[in-house]
Amino acid sequence: MRRFASLSLLLAACSTAAADSDATLSAGGPGTGTAETGTPPDEPPPGTTEAAPTTSGDPSGGSTGSDSLEPTGTGTGMGAEQDYDAPGAAPVGNASFSVVAGDRTLLVEAWYPADASATAAAEQGHPIEMFVPEGEHRDAMIELLGDLSEQGQAGVRLQTRSARDAASAGTGPYPLVMFSHCHNCARYSMFTIAEHLASHGFVVVAPDHVGNTLFEPGPADIISEDFLQVRVADQIAVLDAVLDAGNSAVPEAIRGSIDATRIGAMGHSFGAATAGRLAQEDERILAAMPIAAPVENPIFYGTKLANIVEPQLFVLAIEDNSILKIGNNLIESNFKAAATPAYLVRMTDTGHWGPTDICGLREEFNPGCGPGVRQSDGSEFVYLAPVQARAIVAAYAAAFFDHHLRGNASALEFLQTATPSEVVEVESRL
Repeated sequence: MRRFASLSLLLAACSTAAADSDATLSAGGPGTGTAETGTPPDEPPPGTTEAAPTTSGDPSGGSTGSDSLEPTGTGTGMGAEQDYDAPGAAPVGNASFSVVAGDRTLLVEAWYPADASATAAAEQGHPIEMFVPEGEHRDAMIELLGDLSEQGQAGVRLQTRSARDAASAGTGPYPLVMFSHCHNCARYSMFTIAEHLASHGFVVVAPDHVGNTLFEPGPADIISEDFLQVRVADQIAVLDAVLDAGNSAVPEAIRGSIDATRIGAMGHSFGAATAGRLAQEDERILAAMPIAAPVENPIFYGTKLANIVEPQLFVLAIEDNSILKIGNNLIESNFKAAATPAYLVRMTDTGHWGPTDICGLREEFNPGCGPGVRQSDGSEFVYLAPVQARAIVAAYAAAFFDHHLRGNASALEFLQTATPSEVVEVESRL
């Protein structure tokens, strides 16, 4: 099994620095997760079980940093109590476009609330190979999908629930979430979560980081401070482009409809580090959600939690056999050191690629779907089903950004509740 080798080795080399974080790991686990193997991977995220609170801190105390914001109009009833586990009221549209960032041309995907006339097309969706431009890369994607084992099919969603190039719902301006993908992944690596956010009234925009993508992979040593800066520059260039209401390269559905005062960042793995640095470097970012990787760590030495004042929600996969225990310990340390408010979601039996839509697409994306070996004790087990892992992360993302970008105070209760309680632990510092 190929792992996120560069990150694992560098983190391991810094084990002395991370040793202090061992004490922050919670005693005991949240219980044994159950895999929902009967749910097809291309179904919308399922509802979850009754929640049980497992929080720290006083839910009524402290500042959320955004409660004074008035919710923007989105046509989805935002500002009221929401069911974050369920899809929102809006059908989802998605569109591709290009942005030039210095000498780099970035292929970008956007997901957004679509007009009601797109409902049927969104429900039908489109095959995921349509995310890939025609040519050799799409042919390679079709070959990968055709070669998927039964295990891989349990992790990969084969069909979207979005309508390509659909008209906008026209109920903006919309809060924006910038997404950054993992090492040698793709802008659509977490399209389930993007669709969920769009259905709840957000626009999600994600570029392919050229030279570090699924079909144009970079070497292991690209996971570096230097290339992190390149990735952040990509994000800033895309953000500048979508905020320019006169930029004809941006799809009409989102052009001029982004609320420049309500912008968040989210990323997975290498993208988690990218989202954290973006929050540090760009004052337009109001909240960040790093998934399955530490933001401040010995590799990306320019990122300092002391310089990130925005709220953060950290997602930790307890059985992350890619960043290993050393990486998870650093996530725990990040959470303890982050500015408040900060949140930590721990997911039992979950692997590195479990919350993604590409789990098992290639061998290196296997940790997180199907059978595996626990990093904790070396025993064999079955990872939490990716369909459930995606649903959990999508729900917390919707609540987190609803609270910290739209000021919906009712979302705080969800952020402090373990949902479902047999799979999730949550902790908060307010």
